Amino acid sequence: MKPILYVLLVCCLFILPDVAVAQQDSVTAVTVTTNEDGSQEYSVTLQILAIMTALSFIPAMVIMMTSFTRIIVVLAILRQALGLQSQPSSQILIGLTLFLTFFIMTPVFNQINDDALQPYINEEIAPLEAVERARAPIKAFMLAQTRVSDLETFLDIAGYIEIDQVEDVPMSVLIPAFITSELKTAFQIGFMIFIPFLIIDLVVASVLMAMGMMMLSPMLVSLPFKLMLFVLVDGWGLVVRTLAGSFGI
Repeated sequence: MKPILYVLLVCCLFILPDVAVAQQDSVTAVTVTTNEDGSQEYSVTLQILAIMTALSFIPAMVIMMTSFTRIIVVLAILRQALGLQSQPSSQILIGLTLFLTFFIMTPVFNQINDDALQPYINEEIAPLEAVERARAPIKAFMLAQTRVSDLETFLDIAGYIEIDQVEDVPMSVLIPAFITSELKTAFQIGFMIFIPFLIIDLVVASVLMAMGMMMLSPMLVSLPFKLMLFVLVDGWGLVVRTLAGSFGI
């Protein structure tokens, strides 16, 4: 469960404004105001509203700033290549993707825990410094997976003429460039996965046409052969190894 807590903490730190974090070490949940007649009024502070708003962005942060996007796209292409419309179900694919994401991102989460979370809990560093330390590993991971061409494209769109170092790229530019690169990589892996199953479909369709069985669906006949091929070559293991290897693991 620790990786989940790390993700939630980092996402909150990224969303919350740095100025607000720098100014306050604690957040008051409820403000109590005493009126002249002795009655009291309770109001929720704007900080709590900001935190609750930040929590709503956690799913998007987990999907767009980790390995989640590449994995789910490849698994979806794999299911389509096999000719299975609903098996494995979307819930199973998302669950598998989520745990593979935690597995791949574990070194990053551990670094965040060691460099930012634990020192902040022990009151060794200020909140703003903890945010910067937590941001660095995530940013390094995204930079390692982002193509230079995609990064340059979004830098041009954003109007950044010159960047001294790659580390100086703002997160507002890095995140869309990272997502674009992830989609490209996922499609490349999906293309390589799709080819063997496409060949089986073509062979089965040619045989059926030669036999004059025009009314029989080639997809229906080729499905058992594709499943048999996938099982014999340990397909799930190969796909997982390929995905993990694409991130340098």
